[in-house]
Formats: sequence, C-alpha cells, structure tokens
Amino acid sequence: MSVGRAIRGAVGFLTRIPVGGSDADWDAFRRAAYSLPVVGYLVGSLGGGVFFPVQPPTVVAAYLGGIYLLTGVTHADGLADLGDALAVHGDADRTRAVLKDSATGVGGALLLGVTLLVMTLGVLSFAGIGSWRAFRFVVAAEVGAKLGMALVACYGRPAHDGLGAHLVGELDHRSFASALLVSLPAVAAAPDGLAVALVAAVATGPAVGLAILTWGHRELGGVSGDLLGATNEVGRALALHVGVSVWILS
Repeated sequence: MSVGRAIRGAVGFLTRIPVGGSDADWDAFRRAAYSLPVVGYLVGSLGGGVFFPVQPPTVVAAYLGGIYLLTGVTHADGLADLGDALAVHGDADRTRAVLKDSATGVGGALLLGVTLLVMTLGVLSFAGIGSWRAFRFVVAAEVGAKLGMALVACYGRPAHDGLGAHLVGELDHRSFASALLVSLPAVAAAPDGLAVALVAAVATGPAVGLAILTWGHRELGGVSGDLLGATNEVGRALALHVGVSVWILS
C-alpha cells in the first residue's frame, strides 16, 4: 500500500496527470526515492510514444508539446530561476533571493532557451535510427533525469525552507540505492548493441545532478526545489544527445 501511495504521490507531484493524490500519498512519496524514476518510465513512455506514428521534423513539436503537457512547467521554472542565479555575482543570500524571485531575467531566459534548443536538436538527431531505438533513448533520458533528481534529494541538504526541503529533508544517501535499482530496467534488453548508449543516457542525469548539487552546496549552502527541477530539465536534454552520440561512436 505504501508503494502505491508513494507512486501516486510522485505522479501527482511530478506530472499533471490527475491521480487524486492525498496528503498520505505526498508523505509516502517524499520518503520514497524510488518513486522518482518510476515516474520517469511513465513520462518517457508516453512522450516517446510519439516516435511511432510521427516522423521528423513534426516529431519535435509532438515530443516537446507532449512532455510539457504531461509535466507542466514547474521544472522549467526552476531551470529559469537557476539561470538567473548563475548570472548573479554576489553572496549566498543574494543568490537565494534571485532563486525565490518569480520574475525571469536574462540569465533564466537564456538557460531555458538553450536547454530547449538542446532538446530539439537531440530529437532531430534520432532521424534514421528507428522508432524503437528513439523510444528507448527517450525513456532512458527521462529515467536518468529523475535519477538525477533523486541524487540531489538524497545527498543534498536544504538551502532554505520551501517545497524542496520537504524532499531533501526527508531522504538521505541510503535512499538513493532504491532509486538506482529501479532505474536498471531502462537499460535492460537493449536492441542491436544499444546497451552502452542507454547506460550513458541514464548516467547523464545523475552526472548533471552531481554538478548542480555541488554548485548548490558551494553557493547556497544546500539545494532547493528549483535545483531539483533544473536537474530534471538539463539532465533530460543532455541525455538525449549523450545516448545517441555514444551509440553512433560505439
């Protein structure tokens, strides 16, 4: 029952899918790091499904539109806030204030725009690789992005009170093992020697998470919900490129 509650809470928090979550679901979710990559499978499968009936370049619009219809713009907002914070030259208090500011500045617009461009080019790079391979890359990228979020939540400390602190404050490094275990099927039964490329795609999310975690601890003294969202967006975008690049070179 607690597993079901955790997954329902994760779906309700990370997507716009109406699951009718309750406070008990939310409490179960924020104590279950494994529920993050589970949602990665859901979002990746639904988003990657467009590669079967739709062909490039229309598939770019279908994929991007589908992803943001599914997940909303909360994570993208966190990415924009991170962009503004990266543009700040000041102390931790000023950087925190910029992260909390709802207005989007030049740094946020630039980082958001570049990330969307990277995603677009990543999807276009799938041309000619086949719908099934593209689908597997999209799922791996989404699972890896959520695994990156789990890493930040499990190894981070709260930068301040807020929604992110409810996750970061509840999870510890021991919780990350369950998220990693749940992510392994994303690389299983890989077709046509795709295994190494799928591993690279999944690993990109935690690599991004580690970089953002390190920055957050150094500049803010911890991590926030904005950094969790930014990890998801950057991790997904880069994973699309890393996966297909490793496959082409291998």
